[in-house]
Amino acid sequence: MNRTQPNFDVEVFFDGGCPLCRREIDMLRRWDRQKKIRFTDIESGEVNFDALGKTYHEFMAEIQGRLPDGTWIKGVEVFRRLYAAVGFGPLVAISRLPVISQLLSAGYWLFAKNRLRLTGRCNAETCAVKPAPRA
Repeated sequence: MNRTQPNFDVEVFFDGGCPLCRREIDMLRRWDRQKKIRFTDIESGEVNFDALGKTYHEFMAEIQGRLPDGTWIKGVEVFRRLYAAVGFGPLVAISRLPVISQLLSAGYWLFAKNRLRLTGRCNAETCAVKPAPRA
């Protein structure tokens, strides 16, 4: 059976309602001259989350990516794949060094946890402090 090879290296699922996220995605679109990235805005209303096997909340909690073979990636690894796709392979290699990798992961985790607050998008549902479960 002859299957057509996907025409991208990585698909990124991004929050198009996030000003900081859009700025980075716009920059990556400009740099992606060979069209190696598939960009999917989870806020577009066109994403079928059930078909992807993930919830909207999973996509909002942490950046998600998908490789042509269907493998899911998330967090800093998505950024590594995006920047490698636009030609920043040496920088990506440096980002894999143990201490740098740990710092990047911790920094991204902090950003992801506070992204809505940092971009002025908190509301009662998205940023509410949930009460602790009762014992």
